[in-house]
Amino acid sequence: MQFLVYILVYPFLWLVSILPFRLLYLVSDVVHILLYYIIGYRKKTVTDNLRLVFPEKSEKEIAKIRKKFYHHLSDMFLEMTKTMTISESELKKRFKITNPEEFKRLESLNKSIILIFGHYASWEWSIVLQQYINFKGLAVYKPLANKRFDSLVKSIRSKFNTDLISTKETINVINDHETKGIKTITGFLSDQSPRLTKDVYWGKFMGIKAPCFTGAERLAKKLDLTTAYLKVTKIKRGYYEAEIMTLAENPKEYQDYQLTDMFLSEVEKQIYEAPEYYFWTHKRWKHRERGI
Repeated sequence: MQFLVYILVYPFLWLVSILPFRLLYLVSDVVHILLYYIIGYRKKTVTDNLRLVFPEKSEKEIAKIRKKFYHHLSDMFLEMTKTMTISESELKKRFKITNPEEFKRLESLNKSIILIFGHYASWEWSIVLQQYINFKGLAVYKPLANKRFDSLVKSIRSKFNTDLISTKETINVINDHETKGIKTITGFLSDQSPRLTKDVYWGKFMGIKAPCFTGAERLAKKLDLTTAYLKVTKIKRGYYEAEIMTLAENPKEYQDYQLTDMFLSEVEKQIYEAPEYYFWTHKRWKHRERGI
């Protein structure tokens, strides 16, 4: 069954990926209509999240943000598909690094790097970062149930020499590279809801107390890895800028969860500035503290 789904869907994805950008975004407009008006994909989750984090906003304001978000969501899906065939030069033009010199400075410290992302603006096109740094690129991801689509995602996201690894593999892979004298830069998407356990860290995100991912911070402290945040901003449709913001050169000097809080604070600033570019379809606050 998985193979049947794959052979039916893959040709469509490939055809979409070879469209020129003008036509690609026309397709995105159609997808937006389907997602927002016809299917109503996770519309309740999006609305509940927006009402939760913006209690001061009117229903009209919530609806305006929600509609803009679905436009962005459609663009993100089509842009991810476009990555199958996009050239390096085109991607560099559309996903610009505003301070590449910071990568060089971090490289000069001769320490591997943890690069933390939020589900904001575009994380898919960040694969071009590997072209700005000499360290080996790794990206932590959750494998897909459909093995063929999982292979497709891995091939797309690794086309510029970044290796995808699962959470369970992360520490062993980094340690293996360190043993071989290979410095790495490992990307983590760390702003979503973790599995609820007894020892989970409850921090505040968008003013709401909820469990938070701390894997990136714990790994940084355990292996003494420089920690940075990738601030991605959407400039206009199809164009993004990214800034490398160093959070800690010596993470062991920071209190437990301080780096996690620093990262979430940076994501919050971006959400407050332009909330339509955050990934509202995730149930980020499903385990929030009772009564909040």
